[in-house]
Amino acid sequence: MTATYTGSCFCGAVTLEVSGEPEAMGYCHCSSCRSWSAGPVNAFTLWRPENVKVTKGNELVGRFQKSDNSERKWCTQCGGHLLTHHPLWGLTDVYAATIPSLEFKPALHVNYAATVLPMKDGLPKLRDFPSELGGSGDIIAE
Repeated sequence: MTATYTGSCFCGAVTLEVSGEPEAMGYCHCSSCRSWSAGPVNAFTLWRPENVKVTKGNELVGRFQKSDNSERKWCTQCGGHLLTHHPLWGLTDVYAATIPSLEFKPALHVNYAATVLPMKDGLPKLRDFPSELGGSGDIIAE
């Protein structure tokens, strides 16, 4: 049986469902994620796009594409952030806070060279991205 997790935007007008298990979970420290999330770090859960479905309020989903690899989506009613499609990687980041029914189990930090909030948690700290996603794959010290 496939696990299914549900979540919504801040006001609940847009709901979504993810199924299966995420490809990865962790923290991103890049300036784009910090600016978009309005926080010092973004908690991400990466999914195959076919495992992510908007179940209500699709007409209220706003879109913004800053780069070729990030199409960010939010609720146009409340401004609540929902997800980011990463077409070059074939993955969708559903923000961990958007799906509270999923137990968040981070495995790594990405873009740690750009951090403004050092976190000593024993997880690997990648300078940028894993080599499989086009990054250096370099691990840096906590």
